[in-house]
Amino acid sequence: MTKEEIIRPENLVKKKPTLMNDKPMHYCAGCSHGVVHKLIAEVIEEMHMEHDTIGISPVGCAVFIYKYIDIDWQEAAHGRAPALATGIKRLWPSKLVFTYQGDGDLACIGTAETIHALNRGENITIIFINNGIYGMTGGQMAPTTLVGMKTSTSPYGRDVKLHGYPLNITGIAATLEGTAYVTRQSVQTVAAIRKAKKAIRKAFESSMAGKGSNLVEIVSTCNSGWKMTPEKANTWMEENMFPNYPLGDLKDK
Repeated sequence: MTKEEIIRPENLVKKKPTLMNDKPMHYCAGCSHGVVHKLIAEVIEEMHMEHDTIGISPVGCAVFIYKYIDIDWQEAAHGRAPALATGIKRLWPSKLVFTYQGDGDLACIGTAETIHALNRGENITIIFINNGIYGMTGGQMAPTTLVGMKTSTSPYGRDVKLHGYPLNITGIAATLEGTAYVTRQSVQTVAAIRKAKKAIRKAFESSMAGKGSNLVEIVSTCNSGWKMTPEKANTWMEENMFPNYPLGDLKDK
């Protein structure tokens, strides 16, 4: 079989999204970010929104997402992405506007911006990567760190009496009047990846239809911060993160 025959459309199983460029990613091996980037690029391409999408990347591990997906991007101050997305969407209501944020950025520094943007029903999508830790700055405890989970700032494990309880930001979002679609997914298996992609597509379509604000949480690993191999990190996530952050749709208006 010739090369031309191999790459014929009917023989193509999977290809790199055209919106993703050839820059090597800076993420650690086993990180969930790269997978989610690919899903976002695929959905935007399939929706034919390549020239009408604006992404917001604030501070955190994924601050350089704008280097890998060739759409229009805006950089936001730490935690302020929903506020910036609000302004952009109101200025250009025909654009697909989304933020891409980690748990420290979204659920700690940006708690107010997140809650109020969702509650106002802004027609944006927030993609929320929850790995229960501050991955970029040294593995510190985050608002989503589990009880008993060890981090660089909670070496004996998160203590409720000292640190309080983990913040279930997606559960809170589902109770807000302004939210249209709120879901929690993961990307550790092929089946999970497919569900996550459908969720991202649904959230984007909801925001474009003017139904309200949308939140897609992706429960993720941070094998470097967790001090585990990628394989063990996936297992630990399934055994510990999922019981505390169960997967599935929380709200579908």
